[in-house]
Amino acid sequence: MEKLNQFALVIYIPDPLARFLDELRLELVAGCRPRAHVTVLPPRPLRDVGAALEQARIMSPEFPPFEIEVGDLEVFPKTNVIYISLRRGEEQMRGMHDAMNTGPLAFAEPYPYHPHITLAQEFDPADTPRLLTLARERWQAYAGPRSLRAETVTFVQNTAGNCWLDLEECALGLAAPVRK
Repeated sequence: MEKLNQFALVIYIPDPLARFLDELRLELVAGCRPRAHVTVLPPRPLRDVGAALEQARIMSPEFPPFEIEVGDLEVFPKTNVIYISLRRGEEQMRGMHDAMNTGPLAFAEPYPYHPHITLAQEFDPADTPRLLTLARERWQAYAGPRSLRAETVTFVQNTAGNCWLDLEECALGLAAPVRK
């Protein structure tokens, strides 16, 4: 699998919410490769992967674990991406993004950062109304948990097959060692 110079920092969503979201993504856009997550740092090329990974390792413990509650379905008008907004945790996500998007991890992103969970992208824009209606029906019928505790971030790399590889998981809010 050919690795690309495209990296991101994500918070994975646990089951059963992740399973539901992944199945919904596949129903909306067959053939996609879902793995439910909220992106901290959107995909970016890096000059020095080792330094970027070290920055993620060092900075992650500075952020305490926090709750994320998912909200409503929306569409980004410029990119036609169907997504689920965040009801809670957005402020923490923005703070983490702004702090981490510096030094070796810095990248001039093409769009303002907006934490969300992607449900559908790279489909015929004419299908938007139908896909949005279907996604809203499925989301309203979902009776499982709609929140999660963010305790780790994962540094990931894309491949030529658009399959993201986990490179390292970093814990949030590690306590300082206790001195005796």
